[in-house]
Amino acid sequence: MEINPTILETIKNNNNMITTAQAVELGFTRSLLSWYVKKGVLERGRRGVYILSDSIHDDMYTLMLRSDKIIFSHDTALFLNGLSERTPFIHSVTIPSNTKLSNLLREECVCYYIKPELHQVGVIKKKNTLGNEVRCYNAERTICDLLRSRNRLDQEIVISAIKNYAVSSDKDLNLLAVYASQFGVDKILKKYMEVLL
Repeated sequence: MEINPTILETIKNNNNMITTAQAVELGFTRSLLSWYVKKGVLERGRRGVYILSDSIHDDMYTLMLRSDKIIFSHDTALFLNGLSERTPFIHSVTIPSNTKLSNLLREECVCYYIKPELHQVGVIKKKNTLGNEVRCYNAERTICDLLRSRNRLDQEIVISAIKNYAVSSDKDLNLLAVYASQFGVDKILKKYMEVLL
């Protein structure tokens, strides 16, 4: 079974995957992708995301493709920033408080909300373990997010993250101080730093 050359080229240029929106943009119908799935050429990675059947599914990347508001945060951002070796089973994401994700999407991740004006603070792109670039928060923003959500998280994760950050050669303590003030966690950060350093 041959895939249309235009679709195949898009798939190859997009980390072996294509979204329904991309196929429609190219002038193809949604049902064509479903037909390719029935023929065993493509697999449905997530809703609206299709991958070549002989390729590895990158759940982090496909999750991000489904909403431009998704930014990986908390334990997922810790992992991406090299501050934790523990790969999260369910990815944590942050979205603006004035945005609504579909129920299907919310079931696939741990969702945190933030004021829209703070949503883009500290956004960077990092390569995940499969080599795809994903949006996440930098280390400084991630530490602030962990402190803001410390009552929802395992205390050991927070302490370990701050310890790993403190010994990191890439840390920017001035930026961390700015973010801590911006997110209202400067006093709690100071307490943690006094104990740990």
